[in-house]
Amino acid sequence: MNAKDIRELSPEELNKKLRESRDELVNLRVRKQVGQVENPAQLRTIRRDIARIETILRQKGAAVA
Repeated sequence: MNAKDIRELSPEELNKKLRESRDELVNLRVRKQVGQVENPAQLRTIRRDIARIETILRQKGAAVA
């Protein structure tokens, strides 16, 4: 997701997306340890998406979950 798409979401949607992204990151980390990750760069992409979401939430003045 790019920043423009993220900015269009409401704070509630952003918090939901943040939780989903964090869950996905945990699952990918577990799969990485087992050696089942097809695309290791996906970890970096999700981490950056999480950072974008948190940044935009702070800019909007909403609490980060």
